[in-house]
Amino acid sequence: MSTISAHGLPHAGPRPAASRRIALADRFASAEAALKALLERWSIPALRIALGAVFVVFGVLKFFPGASPLEPLVQATWGALTFGLVGGQFAMILTAVIETVAGLALISGVFARLGLVMLAVAFVGILSPVVFFPGELLADAGPTLLGQYVAKNVVLIAAALVVASKVLRGSRAAR
Repeated sequence: MSTISAHGLPHAGPRPAASRRIALADRFASAEAALKALLERWSIPALRIALGAVFVVFGVLKFFPGASPLEPLVQATWGALTFGLVGGQFAMILTAVIETVAGLALISGVFARLGLVMLAVAFVGILSPVVFFPGELLADAGPTLLGQYVAKNVVLIAAALVVASKVLRGSRAAR
């Protein structure tokens, strides 16, 4: 039974529960679509900047002797990778430059592709201890603190791959 509302229009009375659920579902769908659009626009740039910031912070630490807890590992890794040609403080400075410049390139976004190439080089060094020094990364009870540090870099590599999927140029058909 219909009634007349205060505005002179027919009014069917209270909406059935099913109709209210549909309206609520529509509102959630709209909110979800808006959130998805926001994430599609900003999530990869945010990831690019966060990844860059991580590398700037840890890169800058390596400029100062004794500031990075990874100093002995970095020096030993460079020595292993270069057959003893690069080591000591020079290895630390090289690593600091690579990580800091790559991070700044990612943060700025202007040279992000260069930053990703530099990160690819850095990741070789970052993961090399798995091959060269597995005994330092694992103990009887599981990974050492150093091993955990190296293992968490898998997340940084995955983040770099996601950023690369957006930053790298490809053919127009591939995009």
